[in-house]
Amino acid sequence: MAGLINFQNEAEVKEFLDNLGIEYTYQCYREKDPEGCQRLADYLDGIKKNYEAAAQVLKHNCEEHQHGESCYKLGSYYIVGKGGLQQNLKTAYECFVKSCEKDGKKSVDACHNAALLAHDGQVFDTKPDSVKARDYYTKACSGNFAPSCFNLSTIYIQGAPGVTKDMGKALKYSLKACDLGHIWACANTSRMYKLGEGTPKNNEKAELFKNRAKELHKEQKEFSQQLKFGQ
Repeated sequence: MAGLINFQNEAEVKEFLDNLGIEYTYQCYREKDPEGCQRLADYLDGIKKNYEAAAQVLKHNCEEHQHGESCYKLGSYYIVGKGGLQQNLKTAYECFVKSCEKDGKKSVDACHNAALLAHDGQVFDTKPDSVKARDYYTKACSGNFAPSCFNLSTIYIQGAPGVTKDMGKALKYSLKACDLGHIWACANTSRMYKLGEGTPKNNEKAELFKNRAKELHKEQKEFSQQLKFGQ
């Protein structure tokens, strides 16, 4: 594949892409390179749109090499039943857990997804596991994933089986989610300061976080309008 590719030339582009597929297949199955397998899966998914083949590569790379990114993407396939795989939330959860524990490129997203499935309860015979949800939300939150910080805060606000209500922790995680730009976390933080929940009452801070929530809402609305205009 030496030399420059003329991307206006359909034949050259096709040859280039075909060679990429050969190269990634060699890396995955001959060199047994987990990164090569991930590149092959991305190639099959994103370029060839061959989801069945991509699913098999992801399955191989997750099961044989415990590759975090492949486990994450395989979990996403199982969520919707993509690539010829039967929809299976329990298997999806197991894939996300593997990815979460690998601390790779997609580990934070995987931790959040594992937490959502544990929180929802469909994975455990319709019985939510609040402790597992809390633990995976905590890990994702430590990776600065705002929705996890917010969900973690709500668990502590309400309390749940195995998780004691704790307004101090609720405020801590709500503050972090707000700092990361989560509108509802800012609104909850404002309310907690106003009512003195998990902290002494502080009307000044209540107003500060109320205004922050309004600013974020305005920014989100303007961004949405810009996207529509761009279309």
